[in-house]
Amino acid sequence: MHFSEDTPFGVRDGLILEHYGVNELHFDSVKSYRNRFMAVKPNHPWNGLETKEFLYKIGAWGKLRDSGREGLTLAGLLMFSEERVITEVLPHYFLEYRDDTHTFGDERWSDRVTSQDGTWTGNLHDFYFMVMPRLTSGLQVPFQLQGTVRHDETAVHTALREALVNAIVHADYEGERGIVVERERTSFAFSNPGLLRVPISQALEGGVSDLRNPNLCKMFLLIGLGERAGSGLFNIRQTWRDREWEIPQFLQQETPARTTFILRMISVDTQENEEKFRTIGDSYNKKHGSVNKESDSDNIDFKSLNNVLSSFNKENKSLNNEFISYNKEDNSGNKKGNFYNNEMKSLNNVDLADSTDGETDLEEKEGLEGGEGTEEELWKISELARKRKRLSPKVMEEIIVRLCVHRPLRLKELADMLERTPDGLRNNYLAKLLREGRIRLKYPDQVNHPKQAYITVR
Repeated sequence: MHFSEDTPFGVRDGLILEHYGVNELHFDSVKSYRNRFMAVKPNHPWNGLETKEFLYKIGAWGKLRDSGREGLTLAGLLMFSEERVITEVLPHYFLEYRDDTHTFGDERWSDRVTSQDGTWTGNLHDFYFMVMPRLTSGLQVPFQLQGTVRHDETAVHTALREALVNAIVHADYEGERGIVVERERTSFAFSNPGLLRVPISQALEGGVSDLRNPNLCKMFLLIGLGERAGSGLFNIRQTWRDREWEIPQFLQQETPARTTFILRMISVDTQENEEKFRTIGDSYNKKHGSVNKESDSDNIDFKSLNNVLSSFNKENKSLNNEFISYNKEDNSGNKKGNFYNNEMKSLNNVDLADSTDGETDLEEKEGLEGGEGTEEELWKISELARKRKRLSPKVMEEIIVRLCVHRPLRLKELADMLERTPDGLRNNYLAKLLREGRIRLKYPDQVNHPKQAYITVR
């Protein structure tokens, strides 16, 4: 590695490289960065600087005042040069993105990008802006307005951006295997050479930052990307917690030193029962509506919800009895023998409703009547959500639908009753229920109406 002997402050990515100047940079990358800098900071005095002076300001160019020597920094090389030049200095340098969300047959990946494929520069700047759209492609974006302009980004987009920047600025570029970013159907993984420089628990709590590459971090911060104060990982964890997804996971490997950060978009309840529900769902589809024996076992969440509702609904003996009655009526008109198990004591079949056309909504089956319910009833219905902080999405959706039958409920009211954050409710449940037509807005033509509320569609 051709470093200057006089390294200022011992900062690794601030090392000045001998015999490497501006000619080693890919100027389209530099131009793209400057355009982004100008967009974020249109009135900044650095916008008028010559290229070399601008690079010096952002940490891509270094000067040694005692010797008068100057040159490209390691950070500048990584950010703006080309793969062939970078590997002259850092032989193990490697970047890879792979995606298996749309694989067919024996395909390993549906999309793959590496720094060695020769179709692009292979530098960190271009890697980030190639990978980020691929990471967020297809993510659900609820309809949100900022003033009169639609806002097409969610907290999940922000979290993925932070995770990618985090891998880039904390990587040890002298380490083996390089940076690998993987996207699967329900998860993302960000892997980089080098171990965390603070304990994992401290990193996730935020507030403490020990950067391996402070100049790279500075370059991303200057164009509005990343967090310097050590709050990035904390914000990611909070975003996942709001959505009741599995807590982000760090894996550290000693030899070779490597850190992997995993984000799974799976609720804890769903993860624990994923295989069970897949088996039940497959059997249900194959038998055209005949639920196999495994589904006779009670769904604990729905059974608990039924018990809560039954405790105050004296007019109905129980929700399960109503379902038995419903099933018997349905069976009497079904000449092909496509029937439900009359002894079912749970709403497992509701979990499978998505695979059956024309399935009647749960609130219609139960015959819940609208009208202005008492506050006591609303708090009874929402009791299960307050008691259990981790409910399956299906159960939470049914609770919301039942609540909004009684009267229009505002977001804050729902958040208070269910003891969930407003953003979590809006992004995880309400947006989906609106799309499915199970609830509607009280003021559909004025999305940001100050008295906006949600109403169950019957």
